[in-house]
Amino acid sequence: MGLGAFLSGSGAHVGSWRHPRADADASLNFQRYRDYAQTLERGCFDALFLNDNVAVGDLDPRVLARSSHSLRWDPLTLLPALAVVTRHIGLIATASTTYNEPYNLARKFASLDHLSEGRAGWNLVTGLIGGENFNQPEPMSHAQRYARAEEFFEVVSGLWDSWADDAFPRDQASGQWLRPERMHLLQHRGQHFQVQGPLNAPRPLQGWPVIAQAGSSGPGCELAARCAELVFTAQTDLQQAKAFYAGLKERLPAYGRHAGQLKIFPGIAPTVGRSLNEAEEKYQQLQELQDPQAQLKALSYLLDLGIDLSRLPLDAQVPLLADAPPTERHKSRRQLVVELVRRERPTLAQLLRSLSASGHKVLVGTPGQIVDEMASWYEEYAADGFNVLFTHLPGAIDDFVQLITPELQRRGLFRQRYTGHSLREHLGLARVENRFFSHRGNG
Repeated sequence: MGLGAFLSGSGAHVGSWRHPRADADASLNFQRYRDYAQTLERGCFDALFLNDNVAVGDLDPRVLARSSHSLRWDPLTLLPALAVVTRHIGLIATASTTYNEPYNLARKFASLDHLSEGRAGWNLVTGLIGGENFNQPEPMSHAQRYARAEEFFEVVSGLWDSWADDAFPRDQASGQWLRPERMHLLQHRGQHFQVQGPLNAPRPLQGWPVIAQAGSSGPGCELAARCAELVFTAQTDLQQAKAFYAGLKERLPAYGRHAGQLKIFPGIAPTVGRSLNEAEEKYQQLQELQDPQAQLKALSYLLDLGIDLSRLPLDAQVPLLADAPPTERHKSRRQLVVELVRRERPTLAQLLRSLSASGHKVLVGTPGQIVDEMASWYEEYAADGFNVLFTHLPGAIDDFVQLITPELQRRGLFRQRYTGHSLREHLGLARVENRFFSHRGNG
């Protein structure tokens, strides 16, 4: 079983920054994130994962006043710093194909892979929010974003293959720095990009950084089947998770790939206690730290629901959302919420509880109870591992590493120590060979 760690601000829960075991200044204090990464490494996590947006998001004053998510680290600035204070854990950065250029991004990830000695990963997202900060007053359509993303990936991966592994003899005696015949000019001319190449950075140690992806819409699944090696997904129901798992893996042969080349990590948000009562008290404490109206207003904005849920009483049943207006924003996440409302018919208070981890599965219980649930999903082919959303930092990381990791290890579900060095080795993925030159060292 694999484990990724989702890190954001002071934690994934909207009230995290107010928790007594949380660092309210985590979004601007490097020492905090250094400590988080080192604790996760002691817990043998495969990777830590930084999400990203290029805008504050909802500018409603009440939401801004109560949420700590208006500030965030730039992943490709923070992860190189974390690379030098860790030795094993993978480092996955979110970067948008909508608000970046392929050449710059290819350089940054190639550099990160070398700085970390082969531990880099790219979470490829199409990112809608933020166009107003990039000369895009009108957002791209969902289809446009995914078309651009596919071409973007082709350019970036082509640039990573600019150099054969033996292209740089660096022979001081003869004076030969490189072999020009071992260089590939990409000369890409496409609908969105014109890029000559080659990349002025060495080929990543892993061939390519591990490619992660988080979209669960139809186009998102096609993009994942084509290029992703690690998929993060929000799933709350075991049967639906099994169907997603099987359906995505069934798409792989069309792209010449097999099931072992793609790992699926649903998100979980555990609250663990030494007893069930203790765990439930911890979870209730978290719930009391959020502002329900601010959270409902933020949810209405994020999912473009066409209704302001904050105007309704908390004990009211959530209106059926089937008639929500068409949107280009977070299609798969909105569909998850619509299906949850239709299936469970919750009150607003119950909906907030269900979505306290941004729509990911909430687990509350003892180490044994939480591991039982994780093992069930893993053994029934609903997951290859899990992306753990820590409700508050560092408290929830400490609880996981001290209580849940040992139980996973006791049952033989998780490693006792790192046996490889690169992120690909942690995940059981092969190094990517150069598409323009034959195998390593020989060309």
